[in-house]
Amino acid sequence: MKQLAVISGKGGTGKTIITASFASLAKDKITVDCDVDAADLHLLLHPKIKETIEFRGSKYAVMDEKKCIECGRCEESCRFSAIKNLKFDPIKCEGCGVCVYVCPADAITLKEAISGYAYISQTKYGQMSHARLNIAEEASGKLITLIRNNARRLAEKSGCGLILIDGPPGIGCPVIASLSGVDMVLAVTEPTVSGIHDLERILGVAKHFKTKSLVCINKYDINIDMTKRIESYCEENDIEVVGKIPYDPIVTKAMVAGKPVVEFSNGRVSKDIEKMWKRIEEMI
Repeated sequence: MKQLAVISGKGGTGKTIITASFASLAKDKITVDCDVDAADLHLLLHPKIKETIEFRGSKYAVMDEKKCIECGRCEESCRFSAIKNLKFDPIKCEGCGVCVYVCPADAITLKEAISGYAYISQTKYGQMSHARLNIAEEASGKLITLIRNNARRLAEKSGCGLILIDGPPGIGCPVIASLSGVDMVLAVTEPTVSGIHDLERILGVAKHFKTKSLVCINKYDINIDMTKRIESYCEENDIEVVGKIPYDPIVTKAMVAGKPVVEFSNGRVSKDIEKMWKRIEEMI
C-alpha cells in the first residue's frame, strides 16, 4: 500500500479542505486525521464511530497515604510544584518520577492516565482512523502512531491500496510522527511571507526523511508575486508544483455546508483540485 500525507508548515493554508476533497475523489483508501490536537477533518467527512480505543500516553504520581512517613522529600524534589502539603496536583504533575525515586517509604507510584481516545469510523468515503487528545495532554506523537497503525491494519484487512493522511500543521513532533514512513507528501501553502517561510521549513523536514515532496499553492491569485517566488523556490529545489488553487468564496460555503468542495460545487476550484489529484494519483 502507498501512503500520502497532506501537510502544511502553518495552519490555515487549506490543507484539510484539500484532504477532504481527495477523500471524496480517491477510491480504495483509508483516511487518517493526524491532527489530534485540533482535529477538524470529521467536520467534512462526518464519520460514524464504530470502535473507541482508550489512549494512555502519560502518567501522574499517586501517593499511598498509609505508607507515607511525611518526610517531605517528594515536595522538595518536585521542580513542577505539583506537591503541596503532601498533596499531589494531577494537573501540574508531569509524571517525571522524581518523587518516586526519592521516596524512602515507597509510598508513591506512577499511574497511567487516559490521555485521549482513538477512533475507527465509517464515512461515505470509506473507513477513517482518527483521534482526540484530551485538553492539556501531551504525547500527541504516540497517539498519531497509534491511529496510523490502526489505519495500516484496516488497509491490510480490506485490501485498500492507499492511506490518505491529513497531517497537523508546523514541523514539530506530531508532524514527524505523521511523516515518517510515508511514500509522498503534498505541502499545501499560500502566497504570503509566512506561507513561504513555513513551506521551506516543512519541505526541509520531508527532505530529512527522504520523502518525495509536491507542492500545492492555495489561493495563488491573491498575490501573484509571492506565487512566483514559491514556484521559483520549488524549481530550484526540483519540487513539482502539482496544483494552483484560486481564491473562491465557494470554498467557505462548502465548509459551512459541511461538504468537500468537490462535491459542493463543480466550479473552477473543484476542477483544479480534481486535476491535481489525477496528477498525484499517477505519481504515487
